[in-house]
Amino acid sequence: MPNVAAFLSYVFITTFTPGPNNIMSMSNASRYGFLKSLPFNIGIFFGFLVILALSSLFSVSLYAVIPSIKPVMTIVGAVYILWLAWKTYHSKPQDGSGSTKQTNTMSAGLLLQFVNPKVILYSITTLSTFVVPYYKSIPVVIAFAVFLAFVGFVSTCCWSLFGSVFQRFLHSHQKLINSVMALLLVYCAVSLFL
Repeated sequence: MPNVAAFLSYVFITTFTPGPNNIMSMSNASRYGFLKSLPFNIGIFFGFLVILALSSLFSVSLYAVIPSIKPVMTIVGAVYILWLAWKTYHSKPQDGSGSTKQTNTMSAGLLLQFVNPKVILYSITTLSTFVVPYYKSIPVVIAFAVFLAFVGFVSTCCWSLFGSVFQRFLHSHQKLINSVMALLLVYCAVSLFL
């Protein structure tokens, strides 16, 4: 059984911290309004779900072919989580400004997932570290993928809805927020070995 606190901490910290999905969602909502930015967020959900499904297949296949891969994947996952902690601690808030092209479409959100390294690494790390070592049933792994995609959808909607308020809060409390999130990520990495 995985450490549920570490799993949920990792999922929520990684999903709700700034990244391409959240910054674009906030930017779209500030330009087009919350309702008109929803197609983009729905596209993110479906693209994220596809990436999670592919990562699930990859992780399950890897564990089936090479059962001894678990310690290696745990170390790789922990190193990646520690790298995220380092990047989180040293990150600066982004302003969300960018091109003026229409970016609030479902296809834009979906396609962004295939070039979004945060989503790809997050999917592989989460599934291979927290899910596949403990659950081999395809329906259970699919349920985790749907749950993770739903958390991502909630995150992008929150960034869309509260983008400008959240952005000001991040700017004014940047060091404190980054420190807390980085420490929680370090906890997640350490707990993989406990």
